[in-house]
Amino acid sequence: MKKRMSKMMYVFVGVMLLFIASQIMASPSYAQEGNDKTLSPYFLVEGGDSTVERFPLKKTDVKVHINGVIADVYVTQTYANEGTHPINARYVFPASTRASVHGMKMQIGEQVVIAKIKERQEAKREFVKAKTAGKSASLLEQQRPNVFTMNVANIMPNDLVHIELHYTELLVPTEGTYQFVYPTVVGPRYSSQPEATAPETDQWIKSPYLPEGKTPPTTFNISVTLSTGVPLQELVSPSHKVDASWENESIATVSLADPGEFGGNRDFILNYRLTGKEIQTGLMLYKGETENFFLLMVQPPERVNPTDIPPREYIFILDVSGSMHGFPLDTAKVLIRDLIGHLRQTDLFNVILFAGSSHIMAPSSLPATQGNISQAIRLIDAQRGGGGTELAAAFQRALSLPRNENFSRTVITITDGYIGAERNVFELVEKNLSRSNFFTFGIGSSVNRYLIEGIAKAGLGEPFVVTKPAEAPAAAERFRKYVESPTLTNIHVQYKGFETYDIEPPSLPDLFAQRPLIVFGKWRGKAKGEIELSGIGGKGDYVRTFQVEKTKPRELNSAIRYLWARSRIARLSDFNVDNKNPETQKEVTSLGLTYSLLTPYTSFIAVLETIRNKEARSTDVDQPLPLPLHVSNLAVGSYGKGPEPEMVLLLTIALMVLWLVALRERRLTRIREEHSRKFRR
Repeated sequence: MKKRMSKMMYVFVGVMLLFIASQIMASPSYAQEGNDKTLSPYFLVEGGDSTVERFPLKKTDVKVHINGVIADVYVTQTYANEGTHPINARYVFPASTRASVHGMKMQIGEQVVIAKIKERQEAKREFVKAKTAGKSASLLEQQRPNVFTMNVANIMPNDLVHIELHYTELLVPTEGTYQFVYPTVVGPRYSSQPEATAPETDQWIKSPYLPEGKTPPTTFNISVTLSTGVPLQELVSPSHKVDASWENESIATVSLADPGEFGGNRDFILNYRLTGKEIQTGLMLYKGETENFFLLMVQPPERVNPTDIPPREYIFILDVSGSMHGFPLDTAKVLIRDLIGHLRQTDLFNVILFAGSSHIMAPSSLPATQGNISQAIRLIDAQRGGGGTELAAAFQRALSLPRNENFSRTVITITDGYIGAERNVFELVEKNLSRSNFFTFGIGSSVNRYLIEGIAKAGLGEPFVVTKPAEAPAAAERFRKYVESPTLTNIHVQYKGFETYDIEPPSLPDLFAQRPLIVFGKWRGKAKGEIELSGIGGKGDYVRTFQVEKTKPRELNSAIRYLWARSRIARLSDFNVDNKNPETQKEVTSLGLTYSLLTPYTSFIAVLETIRNKEARSTDVDQPLPLPLHVSNLAVGSYGKGPEPEMVLLLTIALMVLWLVALRERRLTRIREEHSRKFRR
């Protein structure tokens, strides 16, 4: 009996050791050593060569000037080499999806170089050539509309390099509230792509991160000056502690209350309202040397709730991947419980949970009875967060569900958006626009706004972002009001006696949110005639007319040219699944070069024409990123196929103990058998 037990223990331990070995071989850390490396983010392993500076980014300073509805933003990144060996630094950082980046300069000591906008591959070749020659250079590239990379070559020991970026952004209020957002960190993205075959624009996904709760040795500071022209009623930051100083009732400066406290691990958000909830509606004109531009912002009529709401079907797609573990998933649970709990019994609903795979509540949508709602809430409450983020597969599953054509289907996605294959999702949304409405809730302190806003834009819906658990009920209430009825439908804009062309957007969808309509365009000749906007509102026909000659072109409105170009680029490229079309690429490239804008196909390049690194030997360093606030280590560790390294270690130790016990048992058995044989003799 003891022999049989001993043999069974050997077999069990052997099988478990083989299992652990296979899991380690499948894990990200092992894969990094082989030929099948994937684009997985990874944790920085500190140590190594002490002569090489591993944290070259020392500080980020942001200065924002908001004049009316336009934000003018200057971002200064300071790099330093405190090691003894030349380095080349790469830094991955985020931006607003609406940012029009139109300027960059590099300063080393007293020498300043103004960057030039060039076709992407040409800029890349020039940067590599300068780097190889030992010249200091900087290259700014767009990897996503909200993700940029900065490469700085040949940072010499004791160097201090300042890179200044300049961008412009239009602020559009919703429900009377203006919001300025400055994203500070790129969250880790899930990707199963092999590194060897991944496109250049996805290589940034393989970035180093610091463990949860570890603060990088860099500083972040931001100050915002508002000049609204109308008295400010409310000014608050839900993301950071801030101080506000007032010049008068319509001019204020906001800065961080404690710059020493690291605030670069979450979006900086500033909300403000004007007295009487006034919205800056109207026409803005700019007269340039070769082209003239206009911007029309029109506040729609107030929503009137209809008495006859058609039956609706809601499909909730909830992200339960590793990056959602903790605060994001807990907040998502509050949000989805609130949304499901307020459905009418005449509504249908379903729930799809997704991570590396997806799980559906029911094969077809169920009536929103109390019993079905309770079942859904129990299912959601049981989730803890773990695994990868395969959103496209969950979307396909949702859209393949059987449907009742008498019901209006709405797909609601709740996620932090930490995936690398955003365009696959946009394509699914675009192909199903005629059959479903699409809305997104981004949950987290630093969500992937490209995905969150992209799903909404491709689906002609509205994105919602929840950064704190306390915001979830208000966000759910706002969503319910949003989808109850549109504020304006059948929208048309006519230009009478005002010669216009290149209008953006070329067509206007129904307006659901209580937010202004925005129209950009160019004009020729004299600023005269009128612009008439018409549609059907909650109280019937709606008409609003603007007399052009009453508005004078102003030099202060020069930013409109960048905003117009950025709007066209967004339509052609950002969320457009046809962006690989050669004609589309050609047009976007031309727009970038003409208006000096960063695009997927144009980059900023600055070269200091002095050979500073004469040996031309340097080390490439990727600036480690902090995990976004409230995001756990599972956001990085979950991307592998194997278990967490700590779990592997614990299992290995446990099985080694079992193995030693088995060896001891075998040795004791042999001693007993030997004694038994001697006794029998």
